[in-house]
Amino acid sequence: MSFFYVALGGALGACARYGLSLWLGTGLLPWATLLTNIAGSFIIGLVWGLCAGEEWFQSWGRLLIVVGLLGGFTTFSAFSLESIQMLEGDRLLTLLSYLVSTLSGCLLAVWLGLRISQ
Repeated sequence: MSFFYVALGGALGACARYGLSLWLGTGLLPWATLLTNIAGSFIIGLVWGLCAGEEWFQSWGRLLIVVGLLGGFTTFSAFSLESIQMLEGDRLLTLLSYLVSTLSGCLLAVWLGLRISQ
């Protein structure tokens, strides 16, 4: 049953990520990837802060939401590829901006999600 929860959440998360990328399109920065990673970081902080001690979360919710949904939604592999492409394209200032925005945005989002949930 564990794999079912992960698979269901993963499918929903991947579809949400794809929909967000269609909605935002492309630009100088890969905005869809950046916003996906920040939103996923916020949601994981919020959900963990609200639900970590709940029995349903420990038995199946963590697998569905954290591992599946958020694992399928966040895009660290896409972030890594886009970063290398910027580096290879000699877009160093854009790359630096993207790296700082992603790292600081995601860390802040997890912290904010945890604070809001308490």
